[in-house]
Amino acid sequence: MLLPRAAGAARGLGGGRSAAPLSALSQVLQLDQSRRTAIVFPLQKVTRYLAPGVDTESFRLFQPDLAALQRAEVFFRSGRDHTIDYVSSAVRMDHVPPLTLPEVCFIGRSNVGKSSLIRALFSLSPEVEVRVSKTPGHTKKMNFFKVGKYFTLVDMPGYGYRAPQDFVEMVEAYLQERHNLKRTFLLVDGVVGLQKTDHIGLEMLEEFGIPYVMVLTKIDRASKGLLLKNVLEIQQFVKENTKGCFPQLFLVSSLEFSGVHLLRCFVAHVTGNLSTVETS
Repeated sequence: MLLPRAAGAARGLGGGRSAAPLSALSQVLQLDQSRRTAIVFPLQKVTRYLAPGVDTESFRLFQPDLAALQRAEVFFRSGRDHTIDYVSSAVRMDHVPPLTLPEVCFIGRSNVGKSSLIRALFSLSPEVEVRVSKTPGHTKKMNFFKVGKYFTLVDMPGYGYRAPQDFVEMVEAYLQERHNLKRTFLLVDGVVGLQKTDHIGLEMLEEFGIPYVMVLTKIDRASKGLLLKNVLEIQQFVKENTKGCFPQLFLVSSLEFSGVHLLRCFVAHVTGNLSTVETS
């Protein structure tokens, strides 16, 4: 899909706030055609290096048009009548917020970039505090963020290195009991690809029949060849070994905002806030 240039800045609920460069779609649309398409649809950039005849159908299952991307951005921009807030943290299910809104959660191994990605998603509302630490395993609790009256986003503890001892009990209980959970986002490091540690999350989601999506993070740190290798290996794994995983892999860079706009749109879609998404 090729994105047109924008005539001006997109407006959100209650107007815009200062944010990082390229965090707003209107900023991306001022770039040249190749650059802006690569940022919004980074998986398309990868397909250019595929051998002829390779099946790319699963690369294009969710490819919204410009109007859908703009509508989705509104939910991530706070304003007078639309507040995005950190709500609470919890280590046990009896401490979590009530089941009032559709919910999505982000899980992955320690240091995969969960908190950085969530901060990038909320970058249009810089007053929202998402703590990002350089120390692996810093996130010890389930952190809940309420996005107005539309949905809740949850930052889960990382598994693997320095993970909290009660991680499995905490996350298993959440996945089994959180009936308003609409989609889980399983993050995988784009530089190292799918690791044995990642199977902790994969097996948990498959066992409980939880619908999920795989997100490849830190793609700005991987060479084109390495990124292509990891994408193809993960896509093949999803095809052969999973039942609950959405077939399309999402690529993101929290630093360059590649894939962030598309992921915002997918979150808005799976939480029922974009009931129809036109694609092209």
